[in-house]
Amino acid sequence: MQTSSDRHEYPAHWEADVVLRDGGTARIRPITVDDAERLVSFYEQVSDESKYYRFFAPYPRLSAKDVHRFTHHDFVDRVGLAAAVGDDFIGTVRYDRIGAGGRPATGAEADEAEVAFLVQDAHQGRGVASALLEHIAAVARERGIRRFAAEVLPANTKMIKVFTDAGYRQKRSFEDGVVRLEFDLEPTDRSLAVQYAREQRAEARSVQRLLAPGAVAVIGTGRAPGGVGRSILDNIRDGGFTGRLYAVNGALPEGRKELDGVPAFRSVRDIDGPVDLAVVAVPAERVPEVVAECGEHDVQGLVVISAGYAESGPEGRERQRALVRQARSHGMRIIGPNSFGVINTSPEVRLNASLAPDMPRAGRIGLFAQSGAIGVALLSRLHRRGGGVTGVTGLSTFVSSGNRADVSGNDVLQYWYEDADTDVALMYLESIGNPRKFTRLARRTAAAKPLVVVQGARHGAGPRGHAVRATQLPHATVSALLRQAGVIRVDTITELVDAGLLLARQPLPAGPRVAILGNSESLGLLTYDACLAEGLRPHPPQDLTTAASAADFHAALSRALADDSSDAVVVTAIPSVGEGSDGDAALAEALRSAAAEQPTKPVLVVHVELGGLAEALSAATSTAPQPGASGPAPKTGGTRTGERADPRTGADEGAEADGKGAPDPAPPPEGAHPIPAYPAAERAVRALAQAVAYGQWRRDAADPGKVPEYEDIDERGAAALIKGLLARGQGLTLTTDATCELLAAYGVHVHRALPAPTPDAAAAAARALGYPVALKATAPHLRHRADLGGVRLDLADEEQLRRAYAELTELFGSPEELRPVVQRMAPRGVDTVVRAVIDPAAGAVLSFGLAGAASQLLGDMAHRLIPVTDRDATSLVRSIRTAPLLFGWRGSAPVDTPALEELMLRVSRLVHDHPEVVAVTLEPVVVAPHGISVLGASVRLAPPPARDDQGPRTLPPTY
Repeated sequence: MQTSSDRHEYPAHWEADVVLRDGGTARIRPITVDDAERLVSFYEQVSDESKYYRFFAPYPRLSAKDVHRFTHHDFVDRVGLAAAVGDDFIGTVRYDRIGAGGRPATGAEADEAEVAFLVQDAHQGRGVASALLEHIAAVARERGIRRFAAEVLPANTKMIKVFTDAGYRQKRSFEDGVVRLEFDLEPTDRSLAVQYAREQRAEARSVQRLLAPGAVAVIGTGRAPGGVGRSILDNIRDGGFTGRLYAVNGALPEGRKELDGVPAFRSVRDIDGPVDLAVVAVPAERVPEVVAECGEHDVQGLVVISAGYAESGPEGRERQRALVRQARSHGMRIIGPNSFGVINTSPEVRLNASLAPDMPRAGRIGLFAQSGAIGVALLSRLHRRGGGVTGVTGLSTFVSSGNRADVSGNDVLQYWYEDADTDVALMYLESIGNPRKFTRLARRTAAAKPLVVVQGARHGAGPRGHAVRATQLPHATVSALLRQAGVIRVDTITELVDAGLLLARQPLPAGPRVAILGNSESLGLLTYDACLAEGLRPHPPQDLTTAASAADFHAALSRALADDSSDAVVVTAIPSVGEGSDGDAALAEALRSAAAEQPTKPVLVVHVELGGLAEALSAATSTAPQPGASGPAPKTGGTRTGERADPRTGADEGAEADGKGAPDPAPPPEGAHPIPAYPAAERAVRALAQAVAYGQWRRDAADPGKVPEYEDIDERGAAALIKGLLARGQGLTLTTDATCELLAAYGVHVHRALPAPTPDAAAAAARALGYPVALKATAPHLRHRADLGGVRLDLADEEQLRRAYAELTELFGSPEELRPVVQRMAPRGVDTVVRAVIDPAAGAVLSFGLAGAASQLLGDMAHRLIPVTDRDATSLVRSIRTAPLLFGWRGSAPVDTPALEELMLRVSRLVHDHPEVVAVTLEPVVVAPHGISVLGASVRLAPPPARDDQGPRTLPPTY
């Protein structure tokens, strides 16, 4: 790319795909000598006004000298980047390093550069300059530049806004008719907030373009009924799509203009008018040709149903990479390949571009699935009335990502966050490509609406179609981190639906207190036990007896909802002999009316073989249209004429309610909450417990706490020490002395442990430390294993010490094998362990548990993402199952948990401030009634792993 005289090789790692403000994509890359003609063509398409703003004078064309200057860079002191769509530039940016007086400079001593932009007029307003600024700033920081300067004409308000809105610390001056802006490139809280907000808007818009298109072309529609493409075409048409629909088949006979009333074409290029979304259902070998045609026709996005990609092996993986590169080169995003399709039930769209034959009922649940099979199962469970969780709650949108080559769960979260039609988000994930970003987005989304996640492939490799960076953290740790971010983690798709329906239908409980009432004492007791097992606080069940009437249920539920000592109500019901559907309807109406009178508490129903009651409970609370109500007719490319089955259910209007093709119920009363019904007490209570925990997280998230500042922390001293230690190698475990020195810089003091290679050395060490002392074997197989007898405590004098030394060597071998040390006795307390680790995928994690079998055998550890706030530290201590041992269990003295929390906050600060500290272990940390003692510590240093959640916005690479 560059000539041999250039000082650096072509920096391929600066290349990146980005999503622009309007949802389209562009590629940002360094400008090279090969771009001369491309640059000239780009400049010719820029208006005279924009050229004037760039050069402060009329500048109709670039001279040969200009072209040479703007294409020859050393990638250190002179750097140029271009934003490109396909083979064409749409914007450029460059910096030149300057020294004193603004003169050109070289070398790290000059840490300022002058920056300038130029964006084609046709692409202004798309966020091109903002994206280029983020990337050129990251490049400059990499090359040792700390500050940018820019000179802008006062009339160039758009460019001034680009700089001022970026969020960097800056100063402005005005001289000789020019505005001079200077700003530091170090990211600030505001610049990161601006970057994240732009990222959210752009990625949400890119998904919106896929889910709410004005015109759809299905490419690969067979001439005869059947087949994938023809089925999707039928589903879009029968679902009542409100936009324009086209069929595309390259083998159509000459003169054939439609398929079942849908306009048909041999190529998407033949369509007279824009196409927003193309659904691709052709063999994989034909997809590149189709994508090229879509790019030429300015199609905005693709849903690729075709299989034969990464899921099929190495050849397919390379085919998948090429697909993403080709689509992005045309500014298009992809859902898939190997996707089941997408659905949007909004009355303004009504798009069923999927293999699901029935359009789901419209509702408030967003559904994302990486697996087509699981997506089918979830759609079926949410759609049917009988079996499983019954009642009617519909979908807002559904996305099946397939191989997740481009659009991922992160993108869909960005869309759902601001989607007014989605109240609850359900996700089935088999891999998380960017866990740090997912956690950040999940926390923000969960603060606004519930996010329920079930993760497949928890105990092994993910699907072959998903190429993601593996995490080194156990699944339990990842789950804990997701819960910290407000994610409602469930284990099965049944639990996913159970929780989703409750959260979509009922208000959040204010606490864990549960009232139980019903006409079965046994079912009430089962519910009571289930509440206790889930950590709820149930009141004794109220038995209304089997003779209870609908009026009795109404009165009891009204009293329970009015009782300030309860936060939720579970109603249990068994059939009444002989009453049939009339009794079910009366009971359902009684429960609905009582709940509507006091709608601030959630109500759940546990029913036993009461299909009629479940139907009745949902009958007046559906958000679905009435049977026979005609949806909006499609525009050109409309629907078939004549009668057909209800597109929402696939059944005729008079179909029996068998759980598959039921008629739609009546509309809900104003302000009514549908009451979810569950066939088992355990399922209802588990869903309620998840809602209780989420409600508590929402309340806690309103005040997340703060990261404390400690005056005795020596951040600069620690940085200097780390730099010196790393100079010795790429990664190392610190010596005891270096470990103690580094931890001491952050106020963490480790008890001295003196080596004792001989009995005399042990006695000398004890005299230096002072009795009583402990004698410990530190060999790897004996470290932290007091149960094996490798530790002797409370040695009060030299005689006891020498006796203990002899016992250890007799039992376990020579001193060379045991590596004994002597340590002054610490006050008695509870032994704990504090760890911090930087995971390449998930980021920095702080973990806490009790030392010994509790954490090693039972896995009783709690985890939080770093940086940890004071509230995080408080909850971390209380999150383990063995926490009662710290708070006076069975009459023991409570220990000093505030000192323990401060220790964890200091460790968190150390790892957060210095990402080179990739692992810290403090074990044991003895927590006494007054104070703590750190008796063992280890620290590992290494160059920090690359972070994909910082720096400029980029799309994931084409794996």
